Amino acid sequence: MSSINSVKICFVCLGNICRSPLAQGVFETLMTKENFQDLVHIESAGTGNWHVGKPPDKRMQTTAGKNGVTMNSRARQFQPEDFDRFDLVIAMDQANLMDLSALCPPSIAEKKLRLFRSFDPENLSAKPLDVPDPYYGGDEGFDNVFNIVHRTSPKILEFIKTNYLNT
Repeated sequence: MSSINSVKICFVCLGNICRSPLAQGVFETLMTKENFQDLVHIESAGTGNWHVGKPPDKRMQTTAGKNGVTMNSRARQFQPEDFDRFDLVIAMDQANLMDLSALCPPSIAEKKLRLFRSFDPENLSAKPLDVPDPYYGGDEGFDNVFNIVHRTSPKILEFIKTNYLNT
């Protein structure tokens, strides 16, 4: 892929109140730490519309906060025209990836769609490559999602630097 001066990415899960807003918050924190906040525009969205306009789940906010991450997003539903706005769309699980793939031509999906855990340095043990949805579980599920997102985000940044940015 050719290099550009900035990149727009969107993390996508089902309802946009747990996994994808956490990924957005963790990635925003990483971008600030690495001084890339002006080069990478980050958003999140859901494939469903149940929570549109709502803040992230309080349990995920608590987990993020205890790890030094702020979540400022409001839930929104991913739209087909979002593929025109974003350079990279990262699905949190296989079902999200399939739903997103149905919204665009295969050529766009091949260029722009990725599965979050395909970047996970521990992905060899992950079967399937899904970030599990913690919504119906206990606190340990939210901690597990944080750990996955936290360890994977630097690898996503490496991919963005290599494939999109003039760094």
